[in-house]
Amino acid sequence: MTNRGVDCSAPPERLWELVAKPDQWHRWSLYVRGAEDLGSPEVEEGAKGRVVLRGGIRLPVEITFVDPGRSWSWRIGGIVVHHIVTSTAEGSRLEMPVESSGLAWTPAAALYAPVVALITRRIVQIAERDPG
Repeated sequence: MTNRGVDCSAPPERLWELVAKPDQWHRWSLYVRGAEDLGSPEVEEGAKGRVVLRGGIRLPVEITFVDPGRSWSWRIGGIVVHHIVTSTAEGSRLEMPVESSGLAWTPAAALYAPVVALITRRIVQIAERDPG
């Protein structure tokens, strides 16, 4: 599980709002349109629902962990993505490490990790540009 994380001048609460509220996901992802049954207004641990992609494709996902205001994780197939928000002296930091939940999923997780790294940077840019 590797992810260098991205520093952000926005407060951690702003990053958390962008990553933990499903109704915000379309703002930073070019392929996500929304979510169903994952929690409202924020993701909820144990929720099993769908992420809705462009074109109406629905992928089953499960929210496996939530530490409100700090981190949450979800599993999509055999890929787990963590969303970690920390406070720093300059503002905050966002890390979104990707891992596989089994050996068969390792190649898929490795291919998805660079996409998530781009998404991480995009979320930080939005947080800094738009204070909410």
